[in-house]
Amino acid sequence: MEKAGGRGGPRGPVLHIVVVGFHHKKGCQVEFSYPPLITGEGHDSHSLPEEWKYLPFLALPDGAHNYQEDTVFFHLPPRNGNGMTVYGVSCYRQIEAKALKVRQADVTRETVQKSVCVLSQLPLYGLLQAKLQLITHAYFEEKDFSQISILKELYEHMNSSLGGASIEGSQVYLGLSPRDLVLQFRHKVLILFKLILLEKKVLFYISPVNRLVGALMTVLSLFPGMIEHGLRDCSQYRPRKSLSEDAGLHPTPPPADDYVSGSVADGPSTDSATSQKKVSRNHGGDAPKADGIVSPAAKDVGSAQASNGPGQPGRLPGPVTSEASEKPREPPNSGILEGTSVKKREQGEPEQINFLPRDSVPSESAPITVQPQANLGQVVLVPGLVSGLEEDQYGMPLAIFTKGYLCLPYMALQQHHLLSDVTVRGFVAGATNILFRQQKHLSDAIVEVEEAVVHIHDPELRKILSPTTADLRFADDLVKHVTENRDDVFLDGTGWEGGDEWIRAQFAVYVHALLAASLQLDNEKLLSDYGATFVAAWKNTHNYRVWNSNRHPALAEINPNHPFQGQYSVSDMKLRFSHSVQNSERGKKIGNAVVTTSRNVVQTGKAVGQSVGGALSSAKTAMSLWLSTLTQSTTQGGLTDPSEGKH
Repeated sequence: MEKAGGRGGPRGPVLHIVVVGFHHKKGCQVEFSYPPLITGEGHDSHSLPEEWKYLPFLALPDGAHNYQEDTVFFHLPPRNGNGMTVYGVSCYRQIEAKALKVRQADVTRETVQKSVCVLSQLPLYGLLQAKLQLITHAYFEEKDFSQISILKELYEHMNSSLGGASIEGSQVYLGLSPRDLVLQFRHKVLILFKLILLEKKVLFYISPVNRLVGALMTVLSLFPGMIEHGLRDCSQYRPRKSLSEDAGLHPTPPPADDYVSGSVADGPSTDSATSQKKVSRNHGGDAPKADGIVSPAAKDVGSAQASNGPGQPGRLPGPVTSEASEKPREPPNSGILEGTSVKKREQGEPEQINFLPRDSVPSESAPITVQPQANLGQVVLVPGLVSGLEEDQYGMPLAIFTKGYLCLPYMALQQHHLLSDVTVRGFVAGATNILFRQQKHLSDAIVEVEEAVVHIHDPELRKILSPTTADLRFADDLVKHVTENRDDVFLDGTGWEGGDEWIRAQFAVYVHALLAASLQLDNEKLLSDYGATFVAAWKNTHNYRVWNSNRHPALAEINPNHPFQGQYSVSDMKLRFSHSVQNSERGKKIGNAVVTTSRNVVQTGKAVGQSVGGALSSAKTAMSLWLSTLTQSTTQGGLTDPSEGKH
């Protein structure tokens, strides 16, 4: 059985079942793994592959003792150069030590904290979580952690049930609710969407971890095909060897032209002709891929992890099957740009590395190749010639999480150095430790999930992301559809309009129209609906340049107009004012002042009303008495005068 996780490759999508515990002296450590994490070791070995040295701290999150149970999604870098992100799901629980039937000698605290973790080749977060929660509950109910048979059965069951599973369909999005995201962030959902399109450094912050990873992965689920096929290269980072290395090693940043693009707000856009390379079709079955950033540290081929750094060439993602070869590869030259690639079209073929010299760059800025297209109307995926991702006919998913742009749903404190790593050009990461939030200079935006606030530090970036009138209409339409009929608990979220799939469909329409509009170079009015400065900044990103390097004929049938284009109206003014009050600091102050003033006016009005009302009542009573007295006097005088006159 150990052979299942060894050189022969896993028998299914699940690589390992791991138990991580907290030792009172050693801290977080691996207590059990099936199959063993390192071939030849026992199931109870504490040894870890160098690439996965952060696994215990990811599976057993920081501050977990504050919660009875929690769930973590995390990503691990590939091992042995297989080029694929490893998706981790961990279920944490704690139990009182006195409740254990078998109490081991190293249990010295009042509570025992452990996590059961699944390491998978498929991004089935919610599905794995649902299965793992049941097994974790049963494992703890045994009250004897030496009973590991249930964990071995879990490994066999998951691989048998998911062995031929496709990652298409609703099972990928199980547990990820865009409805809840829209209800919480409302119009700011589109700002989060655009932040990631610009490949900015975005940090999500909240505790516990299950709320953190849920919000982050739900945002990513709004990008067409992203979770299914766009995260294969999202964890290409180099673990830190030691504290001394981190303190003493300050590698020189690679030259600017080693990246497909720099930060959007860092400077003017460069000519796309200088960054696009001519890629020819390889009739032998291999096609080039743009994945060429290589960190200076990655050149140290003596390191066990050198081939797994951010600049490692990726492989062409194929069907979910075992990888036959785990042979580490030589890192490429750091001067290779996005035209350089490594592809593997057939499972059994040895890899072929095709590099293009720098001087073969064409001067034309036109797309460099025609992407093979499937028949329109059919969801057929083909390998991207440049991105290496499995793409549909529109070029989705966008190659955002490639070439040093990381997706880390949960970051342990031990990974803090990644935020300032020169080989990491950006990230979408989640953290529960306040130290991450305090160091604002290491990120472009901090997302406070609890308060639904997006803190953008750079004024220029805030200006770029300022929503247009059409964008506000789009976001307002989402909010209106989601908030309708929410009072009916039986129908909430079950309909098409306003449901989870409907929201994802709206964002797919939006990004398709945005891509089509970006090709309309001479139509400023068209681009202004999306934000001219935003589109200009987006065109300078790696993901757009990779997408634009291919032709996508299916996009010709997409209407490039903004889904909510139209003439400016009074309702737009109200929407704009409402958005400004809710999101700008000055607007918040004005809004708070208005609320405070209104409250004071109401309270004063009540007090004045009571006093004035009492005075009016007294005045009315006095007036009535005076009038009645006057009437009586007048009546009496009128009766006597005639008698006197008669005489």
